[in-house]
Amino acid sequence: MDRMFEPVRGMRDVLPEQRRQLFAVQAELEAEIGRWGYQLLDLPIVERRELYLKKAGEELVGKLYDFVYHGRSLALRPEWTASVLRAYVSALQSEPLPLRLGYSGPVFRYERPQRATFRQFTQVGVELLGGAPPLADAEIIALACRGLDGVGVRDYTLTIGHIGIIRALLGGLGLADRTANLLLWNMERLRTGQVESIRQQLAEAHGDELFDLGPLAELPNDQLEGLLLTMIRAVGLRLDNSTRPPEAIVERLVRKLRRVDPQPRVERALELLTQLAGTRGAPSVALAQLKALFAAERIDDGPITELRRILELLDSQGLGDRLIVDAGLGRGLHYYTGLIFEISAADGLQLCGGGRYDDLVAALGGRTAVPAVGFAYGLERVAANAKPRSPTTQRAVLVMAGEAPDVAVIYPRVLATAAALRERGYVAHTDVRSRSLGANARDAARRGTDVIVICDERAPDVVRWYNVADRAEQLLSIGEWPQGGLG
Repeated sequence: MDRMFEPVRGMRDVLPEQRRQLFAVQAELEAEIGRWGYQLLDLPIVERRELYLKKAGEELVGKLYDFVYHGRSLALRPEWTASVLRAYVSALQSEPLPLRLGYSGPVFRYERPQRATFRQFTQVGVELLGGAPPLADAEIIALACRGLDGVGVRDYTLTIGHIGIIRALLGGLGLADRTANLLLWNMERLRTGQVESIRQQLAEAHGDELFDLGPLAELPNDQLEGLLLTMIRAVGLRLDNSTRPPEAIVERLVRKLRRVDPQPRVERALELLTQLAGTRGAPSVALAQLKALFAAERIDDGPITELRRILELLDSQGLGDRLIVDAGLGRGLHYYTGLIFEISAADGLQLCGGGRYDDLVAALGGRTAVPAVGFAYGLERVAANAKPRSPTTQRAVLVMAGEAPDVAVIYPRVLATAAALRERGYVAHTDVRSRSLGANARDAARRGTDVIVICDERAPDVVRWYNVADRAEQLLSIGEWPQGGLG
């Protein structure tokens, strides 16, 4: 086939049997979500690009399928959470909390295709708005696990982290917000030993702050501000096109120039975060290591206590043997504020992930801050590992016209018979090619069709019921048809 007509790289055709398997898994996941009280909604695939610039993070923004159309910057939905919260802010803020919402549908990310990873894939997930930790967090994780259990995914590992632990550790170092955020958002790179590249990124990000005052550092602030203001005006640089007065601009500049060299604190942060990234293991072991680290740094261990309570609730639901605590887990999305987790198959393929994002509603223009937590399955990945219950199959029949001078005369009866069979639970096809019984029987055997129902002009009250397997035929009235059609 001409490559022009192949699927775009990273996309795929889902053929009927694959679609049936995917739908069976999707239906079971949606049913489990419904049993927990979550209501499904559907939202546009195309959103304003700005929606994902708010809190998504550089990693996800770099994978956007975005475009400009009629002067508007738009993007294909790369994940559901931001869209669900946009819909909440737009139309659901008057609903009582907690509000449980679920979703299922395609998302698009420009990333390297690999096993069970496509550029268009399907997410099935939930968002719990108005639920505080640890109770809501434990519900979300338990639901994620029960959904996997329901489709036959048994051999999986549940890895849990907490962004609050990382933020607390950075907060104790007195770093600038921008520096702390840069370090936080690079936790995944720290886990893979890319310390030098992160150090270089920090140097580039703060290069504009590296300025030595020299002997001018001895001047009092008011004299230094006056000198700088005079110099700026002398070279003809205008500062009156800002919303702030020139004096305020120069005052802020002096404060920035006198800032203590942050490099020692940055190096200490890299050292502590590297230690944190290596804290991974069974809950009892990892929590003890975290408490010791926080005690040594004299940092409040509130986030650790919150994580411990979540773990206790999960253990009480029989999930304790699956739990791994990973203090360096980052997940890349900038909107997470607390718990984060991933569920992976035995071969390491990530099936599901999520976390807490208490600031996102306010960031998207909500009237008040709303605690929120959620997760999403990657449907294609789950289906690749699933062993769903054997579906109840419907027997397939082919309805055809018997011998007649004019098939068109008898064809309305063929259509009526097919409709009656469908009402009884059969999958009924009609013969649209006017083939002979022999040709239809050969085709039926190939397709797995069990029965051919033949409508004859000479017998208007009965049909000929032909079993493809043994070629046995009998005359049956409608009341004699086998009931239900389920096999």
